[in-house]
Amino acid sequence: VIERKFREDLYYRLNVFPLEWLPLRSRKEDILPLAEQILAKHAQKMNRHSVRFSSCAQRLLIEHSWPGNVRELDNVVQRSLIMQPDAQIMAQDLHLDTGPISLDNVTGVQLYSDSPGTSPGRAEAITAEQIGNLGSDLRAREYQIIIDALIATNGSRKDAALKLDISPRTLRYKLANIRESGIDLDALLKRNSR
Repeated sequence: VIERKFREDLYYRLNVFPLEWLPLRSRKEDILPLAEQILAKHAQKMNRHSVRFSSCAQRLLIEHSWPGNVRELDNVVQRSLIMQPDAQIMAQDLHLDTGPISLDNVTGVQLYSDSPGTSPGRAEAITAEQIGNLGSDLRAREYQIIIDALIATNGSRKDAALKLDISPRTLRYKLANIRESGIDLDALLKRNSR
């Protein structure tokens, strides 16, 4: 308004109830409750139960300055769930340092196989290394989460997109990538619907 880039009358129309929200770094007592709520939300979407932060991870969360506020916290928690398949998220799983994340220590992720000899109605687990064209364990983990969501929703793409908290368009794009990687989704879903 002072710079004459915004109409003063419009400003006062919009400024009915101003709120000033302190950044997360100034609200240390809110960090753990928010992190645990975010963890519960993402763990439920990924069908992972009883996942929790270790005491070292909790301390690291509180000590971090959070320049990206709650959005950064959400990203860190979501990433830690992807990187740590166990029930306890450790401090190193948070990857709060600014360097790139190495995928060398990521636990092998399993995908469902559509190979001959798999008994009907049962998906056989294979490691990401056996599916050489997926590229990385992280990509394999994403594919696994999408496949699990489709199986849980009996193949309903709309329900799977809701469960994954992504748009139907994004899901279509990711399903196309999964098919291009050589996974026969239709056969997989048909076999798991029995």
